[in-house]
Amino acid sequence: MTLHTPKITGAQGRPVIRQLDEAAINRIAAGEVVERPASAVKELVENALDAGASRIQVDIADGGKTLIRVTDDGCGMTAEDLPLALSRHATSKIDGSDLLDIRSFGFRGEALPSLGAVGRLTITSRAEGDAAQIACEGSRLSPVKPAALTRGTVVELRDLFFATPARLKFLRSDRAELQAVTEVIRRLAMAEPLVGFTLRDVTGGEARTLFRADPASGDLFDALGSRLASVIGRDFTDNALRIDAERDGLRLQGYAALPTYSRGSSAQQYLFVNGRPVLDRMLYGALRAAYFDVLSRDRHPAAVLNLIADPQRVDVNVHPAKAEVRFREPDAARSLIITALKSALTGAGHRASSTVGTATLDAFRPEHVRVYQMDRPSPASFARAFAFQAPQTLEGFAEAPQASTFAPPNEEKAQPHDEQPKAHPLGAARAHLHENYIVAQTATGIVIVDQHAAHERLVYERLKRQQAETGIRAQALLIPEIVDLSPTDAARLLDAAPALAEVGLTIEPFGGSAVAIRETPAILGPVNGAALIRDILDELADSGDSTLVRAKIDAILSRMACHGSVRSGRQMRPEEMNALLREMEATPLSGQCNHGRPTYVELSLHDIERLFGRR
Repeated sequence: MTLHTPKITGAQGRPVIRQLDEAAINRIAAGEVVERPASAVKELVENALDAGASRIQVDIADGGKTLIRVTDDGCGMTAEDLPLALSRHATSKIDGSDLLDIRSFGFRGEALPSLGAVGRLTITSRAEGDAAQIACEGSRLSPVKPAALTRGTVVELRDLFFATPARLKFLRSDRAELQAVTEVIRRLAMAEPLVGFTLRDVTGGEARTLFRADPASGDLFDALGSRLASVIGRDFTDNALRIDAERDGLRLQGYAALPTYSRGSSAQQYLFVNGRPVLDRMLYGALRAAYFDVLSRDRHPAAVLNLIADPQRVDVNVHPAKAEVRFREPDAARSLIITALKSALTGAGHRASSTVGTATLDAFRPEHVRVYQMDRPSPASFARAFAFQAPQTLEGFAEAPQASTFAPPNEEKAQPHDEQPKAHPLGAARAHLHENYIVAQTATGIVIVDQHAAHERLVYERLKRQQAETGIRAQALLIPEIVDLSPTDAARLLDAAPALAEVGLTIEPFGGSAVAIRETPAILGPVNGAALIRDILDELADSGDSTLVRAKIDAILSRMACHGSVRSGRQMRPEEMNALLREMEATPLSGQCNHGRPTYVELSLHDIERLFGRR
């Protein structure tokens, strides 16, 4: 065996343990805390929020590489506090007695000294009396001196990574760094809707506002809704459901979008824990699991959710940038997210995203629509026109009854107009086009329904209800299938065995690290047990839970619903169309098919009139 040569050797030919100087310690700490300009902005803005600021302004130049300036109106610091603020592990946010009772963004006391180690840092602050200023360049402090400032704190960081020029080579373009900074501000603005945020690009000496969010007012949901409308867009808030659920000492609040408002990526998923933006795989997995029955795998839900828990039940000190957290009872947090979102989606009934109708109108709308001024004649003009165009009454001729366009042969009583549009949300059927699309009139416009997609969802929900009532039948294998796993995988799988048994998959230990598959869900038919187990293990490793078996069962139910539903090309009678509309109104999740596509499009009369230039 070849002995490895130590990578660090001293005078005696062996590694020597050394005590690093303060400057090296700070630069190493900065490597963990300050990855890029966006990391520095995050730390400084979080400090401002912890100081109770109601307005925060961030100015950056060259993507934050040459200048980052954060101005706030918080409580500020005294001249005596400034040197201590630039000392490592000095903080006003905790006393060190309990690292699990953390109620602020920051708590380690590393951000400011780390920034001062890799850049040119200047802090001007005023708490009581006169303002004071201190500078730090490459971990070298300058004396505190008087300054001019009305209130709050101004932290200015210039020439980021000047002390570690090698780090500059790993930064991306100014544009990319600017986008990263903007995303940090957007996330913090969503976490704190009562605080005003402004982001400006001052490159070249001219200030250009990139982002602005004024302090919102009202209760939590009103303030959050207003803030989300300005940050994400009005389309999101118009098509999102309010979430407010509490269980086992945990509370979930926020907004979750309808399935038909799904996105092509997870870019509109924002999760917070006690107001702290986090990127936690378990939480994102729970969000995905809540929507898995209403979205195809290539679509992603949109949501802004804040999970509120006692700080004693959440450990935020597990990641250098505090981007991940660890829950004392992760199953409770996951269960709350899934249950709350599924309950809200079910309660939405047949509601579908309004953006579907907007996209339809955009497809119809010509590039240039001229608005005609004569479209709204006066009542007197209407009366004269009607009198002039009225047919003369001829003796011996009675007014011919208008033939119903929708009356089927030999069924004169089956009139779709018998239904009253105002009595139902999806209106009354008025036409059947191309043997697939139902056109219904509502009180405020029209609805176009895809009969196959709508009925497929209705049958699917009916099959799921029947299965929930009778349970998932399992079939025992004549010869149990033995699967050899690693000890870690076997332990992880057996921990999930009770949950898997509920969906008909029974597994037992079989000596060593092997497991035996005793039963499989009958509805799946013959299965490759080893492949199924390994797919389940992949899900368990990724999100801590597996919905694979449930998803496979639901996929079969979905295929059964597809084959058992009204097919495209079938002519429907008026009473059948209206019956379908009424069942849609009474069935949860009927606004989208089994694959997440909309089952109907609603067009308002106002938008239709705009198509014809009448508005």
